[in-house]
Amino acid sequence: MLRRLLKAAIPAALAATTATLAAGAAAAPATASAKPATAERVLLMLSDGVPATLDVDGPAGNHKPTQMALINVLEPLVDYARKRTNADGVDELDFDRIEPRLAESWSYDAATLTWTFRLRRDVRSCAGNPLTADDVLYTFARAKSLSGSAPVGWFIANVASVEGFTPALFGEEARRSGKRELGAEVRKVDAHTVQIRQSGPNRMFLPALAIFGLGIYDQRAMRAHATPEDPWSHGHTARVDAPSFGPWCVVDWRKDEHFIVRANPHYYRGRAWFDRVILRNVPQSANRVGILRTGKAQLIDGLSPKEYAFLAQRPEVKVGGGYLNGTLIMMANWKASPLDDERVRRALAHAIPYDQVIRDGYFGAATQYHGLVPTPYPGRIAPTARYQYDPARAAQLLAEAGYPGGRGLERYAASFRLSYGLSREVVLGPVATTLRSALRKVGFPVELDPLPDVQLADRQLVKKDLPLSLYDGLVPIGVDAAYAILLSYVSPPRGLNNMTNFRDAEVDAHFGRALNEPDPARRDAELAAAQQIIAARLAAIPMLEYKAQWAHDPRLRGLTLHPTQQVRWYPLRLEAPPGSAR
Repeated sequence: MLRRLLKAAIPAALAATTATLAAGAAAAPATASAKPATAERVLLMLSDGVPATLDVDGPAGNHKPTQMALINVLEPLVDYARKRTNADGVDELDFDRIEPRLAESWSYDAATLTWTFRLRRDVRSCAGNPLTADDVLYTFARAKSLSGSAPVGWFIANVASVEGFTPALFGEEARRSGKRELGAEVRKVDAHTVQIRQSGPNRMFLPALAIFGLGIYDQRAMRAHATPEDPWSHGHTARVDAPSFGPWCVVDWRKDEHFIVRANPHYYRGRAWFDRVILRNVPQSANRVGILRTGKAQLIDGLSPKEYAFLAQRPEVKVGGGYLNGTLIMMANWKASPLDDERVRRALAHAIPYDQVIRDGYFGAATQYHGLVPTPYPGRIAPTARYQYDPARAAQLLAEAGYPGGRGLERYAASFRLSYGLSREVVLGPVATTLRSALRKVGFPVELDPLPDVQLADRQLVKKDLPLSLYDGLVPIGVDAAYAILLSYVSPPRGLNNMTNFRDAEVDAHFGRALNEPDPARRDAELAAAQQIIAARLAAIPMLEYKAQWAHDPRLRGLTLHPTQQVRWYPLRLEAPPGSAR
């Protein structure tokens, strides 16, 4: 059936792709020294969307194509070092080793909790502006202003314990008194030296600076687009560009259609191998597969596990990826009876046929998830509490909770409507069907309730009233156990996502002590204690860790497994045929 769909879809999709390539050629800057379009190295990537915004403090921070654009256009002060190339040919990062980017070096004074960053002097933005300390101050001032609709920059600075970036800024008094203005916590020493002061020691400080939320803006270019009504240029970054010092410069962006960048000729790490990248929106996955197989595109994403398994057998393409932070979790709401009973949650955990879901839903590209912190994260432990498929134990726990054979659970039918996003139907639909069958055999009156994505997000992240749901989009982009715990399992309001309304005073206390603990061993011990409680009490029900995957031209090299699970274009290159030259 997949082959028939491809045959029908390819002609129209190819026509649209050809139009995008033409648009990309037209968007390329014409100069006397420019190479002809035919000599350009162009990467065509097909996805199921294009960026909704380039504003890090905009409303689409969790949107995957938006994150892809942000990690390619914005340049951080620091980043993770490369660790190795895995068996799929994908590069993995070393999350215990930070290396310079815009900051060429740094030092830390423990007595004053102050970091001193020395900036590179050979950096120019896409507009040709030199990097200075003023760009760093502008970036932090914008984050502290809370002027965007979703204060991601503030959140990352808060995670890093930057002094002054506290929840108190959201109060009316802080707005009136000027506390949202940047003070001495981020200070310019000279044109190429900046100091950042913390409120307490925090191991997440440097990793937080690698997150796109604190990517450094070109303040001169940003100020050129400011208005009295929009002094921080949110409108410009939402519609046109995010001026920065990264390897790519935006040349054409048509929302819902394509996003085109050219290589920054000034990039301090050297010009990218590709001259241009075209990210094209091709909503139907079958169309993306078909175009890749014709050789017109070099890279595609957003496929189902079944499609990746199919392509892995095709000689004209290659499938690569790796495990990092992709997880499938069953969210059981602690405020929904009888899911507030620990025995009922444990019964659910034992009633899930993990191996069957891995085999039939993910075609082997997943492993069972133990605990609620991704396995590769620094500070993660393997918790004592583990839940294997054991329907007899699940039935026993239900009986102990007062529901032998599931009798009595019919009174809570609304609590057993298993929801998931309609846009994830191709992946989560088969999983949900398997779960419905397995859970009903034990006595849970489960029915499926797929929801439109906007409604699902509103009920999971805003109202937090969804009783039971499947979620595969929880990707903690701060690679540290403390970040993962803070994001979802610290009590609200500090716990930002916390979709299950989990609360535990001991977890909060362990996290609070770990956050500013300077001794690594004591910090890890506090995080380990918090993880043991989270796993034992089932703050949520961990199911699987799945493999991030892409399908691509077999000649493509340089794919990197990034914490956002999005592709960084700078390292990409095509392996040249023997005897050819650049």
